[in-house]
Amino acid sequence: MKISFIGCGNMGSAIIGGLIKSGAAAKEDITASDPFEGSRKKAEAEFGIHTTGDNEACVRGADLVLIAVKPQVLEAALAGLDQVFTKDQLIISIAAGQSLDRLQGLLGQDKKLVRVMPNTPALVGEGISGWCANANVTEEDKQQVTRVLTSFGETEEIPESLMGVVTSLSGSSPAYVFLFIEALADAAVLDGMPRAKAYHFSAQTVLGSAKMVLETGRHPGELKDMVCSPAGTTIEGVAALERGGFRGTVIDAVHACTKKAAEL
Repeated sequence: MKISFIGCGNMGSAIIGGLIKSGAAAKEDITASDPFEGSRKKAEAEFGIHTTGDNEACVRGADLVLIAVKPQVLEAALAGLDQVFTKDQLIISIAAGQSLDRLQGLLGQDKKLVRVMPNTPALVGEGISGWCANANVTEEDKQQVTRVLTSFGETEEIPESLMGVVTSLSGSSPAYVFLFIEALADAAVLDGMPRAKAYHFSAQTVLGSAKMVLETGRHPGELKDMVCSPAGTTIEGVAALERGGFRGTVIDAVHACTKKAAEL
């Protein structure tokens, strides 16, 4: 299977790396285009793939094309390609906030189009992607989409009406988790722990806590209660978070992001 990427920045490179590392695609079968020579050279050096500055040349002959550009440059990146893409090619877009209708308007109603929202943990093979497809995409095509997306994490097909929520929940929230890890580490430094050790302890604690939710299947509230002894240290900290509006602030942040995604 020949795979082409329009854009090989951070997310594009994460997906390329996942495909090669998992064996889902060989480096010889991947081509990427990008307007920036630095990005092309980096992808060539890191993955051994072929790159070009010509989007049209990149698309021709590919079985699957992954559009990995920012929503602000989507129209410019796809200019003229509606006449180049064929109805047999599978086209996957990770441009945030860009609906299937929007993609069909740019590339044509007869194209096989898939809209995906990945997240940056894909860089370490722990991403999660939500995706939806238009009516032209067959069940066989969907299996191909799943093979591509599971090369760098987990994936789930969802209704397009939930794509904005996926954007805010999994697409943007790694930034909130990083803020939390940094805040935990800052608190530890305040209490005397060296900075590097504080980052290690806080990051591993978040990783382990997330695995407990996923692997035990227990409600997060139940797991929280397991740590909170009566009149203990943990419930004291939880009370401080509640006084600061911790949960309400997180809910507001995710909701604000969902609203912004709808405006893109």
